[in-house]
Amino acid sequence: MRQLPWLEPGDALPDPASAWGVADPVPGLLAAGGALDVDTLMQAYGNCVFPWFSEDQPILWWSPDPRMVLQVAEFKLHRSLRKTLLRFVETPGCEVRIDHDFAAVIKACSTSPRVGQSGTWIVPDMVRAYTNLHDAGNAHSVETWIDGKLAGGLYCVALGRAVFGESMFTRRPDASKIALAALVALCRHAGVQMIDCQQNTSHLASLGAHEMARKRFVAHVARVRQQEGPRWRFDPVYWSELLSARPLSPT
Repeated sequence: MRQLPWLEPGDALPDPASAWGVADPVPGLLAAGGALDVDTLMQAYGNCVFPWFSEDQPILWWSPDPRMVLQVAEFKLHRSLRKTLLRFVETPGCEVRIDHDFAAVIKACSTSPRVGQSGTWIVPDMVRAYTNLHDAGNAHSVETWIDGKLAGGLYCVALGRAVFGESMFTRRPDASKIALAALVALCRHAGVQMIDCQQNTSHLASLGAHEMARKRFVAHVARVRQQEGPRWRFDPVYWSELLSARPLSPT
């Protein structure tokens, strides 16, 4: 069995191609240890690596192969979600905000129960790390607000036109889906081609996400991370990126 590299704070992350494969105990695992400071996180995401660990574990770094991505042009706007968006857009008191309350969004993501999970990977160290990354301008929240209350949302990491989805939560029906649709609309408007979803789930697949070879994903990120990124604000005109097209499914 290959030995997992152990990192000291400040050490460079290994090449993502050296992550454990299907013949190893935990495919996609790249290294352990290191630090969650802004510089390390920027290096990690720039090389398609992300941290993911539980409270009783050291920092674990991952680069799965294949990678789950959502091509924004292939986002599946099901008929039911289209109706929800139209109702949301037309209802007073309903709006999308970006970076209005990042702290509340990541806290809600860290405390939301997950099907099949007994705990959360968004441990206090992760909350502090991504809050610092937000303060540095590279982590953003997309928020669904209804009648002055935060109803749902998500947070993501952005390097230029490379956007990496992290986690979402909802307090009202479809509020997280509205936030994701808003992120897709923003990305379409800004010329962002895809949103990283990290790992395969049936929910993401139902929305149009699919697997991509890590080598291809790394090449894409290397190309777009130096490009001018989106203006991180949401204008209601962006909804036309989705609502001007017909829904892709009757469900």
